[in-house]
Amino acid sequence: DHRDLHSFPTRRSSDLSHSTTSAAQLLVDNLALLTELEIQSGILDLACGKGRNSLPLLEHNLPVIFADRDGQALAAVAEQVSHLSGDQQKLAEYWQVDFEEADTTPLAGKQFDAVLVFNYLHRPVLPAIREVIRPGGLIVYETFTVDQPDYGRPTNPDFLLAPGELEACFAGWHVIRSFSGTMPTPTRAVANLIARRPRQK
Repeated sequence: DHRDLHSFPTRRSSDLSHSTTSAAQLLVDNLALLTELEIQSGILDLACGKGRNSLPLLEHNLPVIFADRDGQALAAVAEQVSHLSGDQQKLAEYWQVDFEEADTTPLAGKQFDAVLVFNYLHRPVLPAIREVIRPGGLIVYETFTVDQPDYGRPTNPDFLLAPGELEACFAGWHVIRSFSGTMPTPTRAVANLIARRPRQK
């Protein structure tokens, strides 16, 4: 139930592409994990920005909740979605929300088949992310590590993962993929994790 979802006007444009070439390589390489999910409540793209990682999911007929605090970014997502088929457009929802606002718990009471998080870290929300993924659902997470200042921004340690931090956050889950190191184009220090929440017995 996303009663606090907002609708954004769509505008037409002729020069937008929705191929997976702009999505994170982690997502492109592991798209089958998401397409094989039994969809119950949709996939949350948390701090989605302009939606580059989840637009391809709509093209694979997966329902996506695009969540970000930036209404303009969500409007840009909606504009791109307007070029998809009518059925695919219906799979997109837009949720303007600030996950960092003090004394709020925006994820409380919600559930998703998977949560995607790319290039975003707000440690207080990590336990809630773990809770909102249904049993059998997936976390797909990639962001910068403490080695990133060697290569550029961000440099604030509040936004940088410590060694093993992602795995510790999702301890007890089935790890499908885990990586920590440097990636090219541009060179950056990142960690990523794909893990499945254990199914209830």
